Amino acid sequence: MTWFITGAGRGLGRAFATAALDRGDIVAATARDVSALDDLRVRFPDRLYPFALDVTQHAAAAAVVDRATAIMGSLDVVVNNAGYGHFGTIEELSEQEIRDQFETNVFGALWVSQAAVPIMRSQGYGHIIQISSLGGIGAFANLGAYNASKWALEAFSESLALEVAPFGIAVTIVEPGGYETDWSSASSRHSIPLPEYEPIREAAAARRGGQAAGKPDAAATALLAVADTEEPPLRVIFGAQAVEIASAIYERRLAEWAKWKQLSVSA
Repeated sequence: MTWFITGAGRGLGRAFATAALDRGDIVAATARDVSALDDLRVRFPDRLYPFALDVTQHAAAAAVVDRATAIMGSLDVVVNNAGYGHFGTIEELSEQEIRDQFETNVFGALWVSQAAVPIMRSQGYGHIIQISSLGGIGAFANLGAYNASKWALEAFSESLALEVAPFGIAVTIVEPGGYETDWSSASSRHSIPLPEYEPIREAAAARRGGQAAGKPDAAATALLAVADTEEPPLRVIFGAQAVEIASAIYERRLAEWAKWKQLSVSA
């Protein structure tokens, strides 16, 4: 199986790439700093193809997808994993901060997906896996820009799934909970804080701290299972606690819709 994985230099992306390589697959892995893949290149010199890529660069993303496919000979699975979390309340966000969040989390995945589709369409098969988040199911305080980007990712990916299914291409949206990565620390960005929101930030941090972080290797094993299945899901949640939180979010939504059903119908 051939893979194209973005954001493979650290975190879940690295775990995904390593798991695929460990089982004998061929992986084109991208990172902004390609030196982060040096140790994997030493371990898997004949099956890892590292590429430096900033996914926000439209032309570069298309060129790297094309080049990787030419080297590997096919493009079986694309994993759009590159992204980061931006912490800041809605009032604190600058215009540039929210544009940057969307450039990476939404447009980066869009550019790679657009580059992959014609290749997969000509093959008659392929699987695009979008790494969303529990924050793509519900929205949380102090993460409005991140949540908005993941909701946008899920929306265009669901449309994409309907559009490419006739060509034998599957799309899966993976919605992970918290994992033992540097997502909320070194990899994150932060708005300049306003003191009025300090209690909100503290409560949000306490909520995250109360969640059990998953093991990246377990997520990688699950991703391989998703890639291997003949009928992959459109959406799949990663993480036991994430399943509970997501279920509670939808239970509250259904209850509220039911409560206001009469008004909704009258409207």
